[in-house]
Amino acid sequence: MMPSVPPPGSVKQPSLFLSLRLAWSLGYIIAIPAVVFGLGGAWLDKYLGTSPLFLLLGFALAVGLSGLGVYRKVKEISGAA
Repeated sequence: MMPSVPPPGSVKQPSLFLSLRLAWSLGYIIAIPAVVFGLGGAWLDKYLGTSPLFLLLGFALAVGLSGLGVYRKVKEISGAA
């Protein structure tokens, strides 16, 4: 028995909208932790007089959380494919 082959044009290709949605969500995954933890670290440094200790720690935490978020998003996409 021959496997059925879908007719040309019936297989959905990733759309531009899907690509833009992915880029938008990855941008938020990266930008929001950087802004929140960067500003929080800058505020703590100003409040405690420890410049640039908490700013650097905030950005390091943001990089870690962003990396985890991107990893989960890539895992979700590759699992869906």
